[in-house]
Amino acid sequence: MKIYTGRGDEGMTDLRDMSRVSKTSPRIEAYGTVDEVNALVGSVRPTGYDDIDEKLERIQNHLHIVQADFANPDPEDDDPVIAEAHVEEVESYIDDVEEELEPLQSFILPGGGDSGAKLHHARAVSRRAERRAVALATDQSVNEQAIQYLNRLSDALFVFARLVNQRDGVPEESPTY
Repeated sequence: MKIYTGRGDEGMTDLRDMSRVSKTSPRIEAYGTVDEVNALVGSVRPTGYDDIDEKLERIQNHLHIVQADFANPDPEDDDPVIAEAHVEEVESYIDDVEEELEPLQSFILPGGGDSGAKLHHARAVSRRAERRAVALATDQSVNEQAIQYLNRLSDALFVFARLVNQRDGVPEESPTY
């Protein structure tokens, strides 16, 4: 199988249902930004912490499902879609991590050690992916669970960044005004 087809040379691409759309369409923007998040999450693994790495691996698989979900304008029953269970799984990750963290007292500057900073970067891009998904939903059918998933994901990546920095002994810095 060749990696290139030439079908995108004119600025168009195929959706899952084989309909053709511009590479600048809101649907492509949404799942393309999710792909960017997935690559950033992959760049942070391994963090050095097996429990975090296992969660990040699951998240990367979920992000593949989000991409498939957004690439399919009219999913059928057996097509991959994000479900409430995926959202609940990420919520459980957040709850588990928050048990180990000190309560947040103020805003913090994104950064820290290498893994913490990469997780903050992935968090920021996941917020953009959520914005792209919301924009897509303004005029096209979108699985609302996928949008909820991206919202929870940014929260999860935030607490993962805090936890990795805490475990690495990197103090949080608050902004000055």
